[in-house]
Amino acid sequence: MTAKIDDWLLEILACPKSKAPLRYDDETDELVCDESGLAYPVRDGIPVLLVDEAREIA
Repeated sequence: MTAKIDDWLLEILACPKSKAPLRYDDETDELVCDESGLAYPVRDGIPVLLVDEAREIA
């Protein structure tokens, strides 16, 4: 089950590593930072913004 992240929340969230904006990827249910190349999981509708929990993207 995927839970869309509200637009207002996306406006205030930033990557903890690069401080760049995040975008929501509904296919993987993750918040993606293109600048740092990390994807943060969203679990039960809650973003997990921990660098240790993120996965590297290509």
